Parts: sequence; C-alpha cells; structure tokens
Amino acid sequence: MPDNGSAAARPLRADARRNRDRLLESAVRAFSQEGPDVTLDAIAKDAGVGIGTLYRHFPTREALVEAAYRNELDRLCDAVPGLLEAAPPDRATRAWMDRFVDYMTTKRGMADALRAVIASGGNPYAHSRDRLVGAIATLLEAGAAAGAVRRDVEPGDVLTALSGVSLAAGDPAQREQAGRLLDLLMDGLRHGTTP
Repeated sequence: MPDNGSAAARPLRADARRNRDRLLESAVRAFSQEGPDVTLDAIAKDAGVGIGTLYRHFPTREALVEAAYRNELDRLCDAVPGLLEAAPPDRATRAWMDRFVDYMTTKRGMADALRAVIASGGNPYAHSRDRLVGAIATLLEAGAAAGAVRRDVEPGDVLTALSGVSLAAGDPAQREQAGRLLDLLMDGLRHGTTP
C-alpha cells in the first residue's frame, strides 16, 4: 500500500520510515535547487534508494512534491512544543521565527514544483494557514501567560508580518536584515509587558 501521507495509511516499519524521510529531504533539496524538472531517479539516488522505493511511497511526482512541502510545514509547526520546553516563551518564539524564514525560503525554492501540483488539481496549501496560525497562537499564549508577550496580538497578524519579513530574506545576503526585522517584531510583541 503506498504511503501517501494519509491518516488512513498504516504505520511504516522503521526502515521504510527512514527511506521515506530520506526521500522527502532529497526531494525538498532537489525541487528547491533544481526546479520541478529534476528527475525522480535523481531524487531516489540522492536518497540512497531505488526508484521502486520512491514509487511505493509516492506514486506520482505531484504526490512527492506535495508530501515534501507538507513535511516541511509539519517540521516547522511540530517544533513549537520542543522550543517552548527548551527556552522561555519569548526566546522560543524568536527561534521559531528563524525557522519560519527558513521554511518560507524553501517554499519559494519549491514554487515551480508546487505550481505544477496545483495545475494538476492538487492543493498543497489546503491546511497551511491553519497549521501556521495554530503554531503561532501556541507560542503567543505561552508568552502571554509568562508575561513576556503582549496579550492583544492576533496570530494571523504575526503570520502576515513574518511573511513580509521572509520576503527580505529571499536573497541569502539579506538574511542578516531579516534577522534584524525579526528582532524588531519581537520587540513589538514584548512592548508594554513587564518581565
């Protein structure tokens, strides 16, 4: 049974999970750096598996692109609990912002491949906004509870601000500027709080 990422798919064996994870990492890298025309053979080879293994997990190019994108989204959103365990909420939020910029840079690199998925009738972005807003809401709630972040901030507003900042980081030479902008955004989120 192909593992297309659906909730109904049965759990994968450990070796199959490792192969799937390597395929997704290779796909993100390939689609980001080489565009949508990279061969699936090249992705399988980079992942250290055969093409049959790739097709067992992802029966079509579109399924691979969509799974690679959603995997990146999941990694970003699923990082929130660990960040909150490792650091105070405001520092966890700032660290997550850096990860968000990395995610957006990857997404931009995969833009042509993602457009091909959309053209074929897929919607890789179906749940993206909800997941991102939920992750930001969790960070903001933890920050507000700790008195480190304002209570009157809408998660959707923060998502919009982060998306804007990520545009400044499109060129690696501008990553430093993006970091300064994220620091300013965090200062705004802290404004009026008393530690």
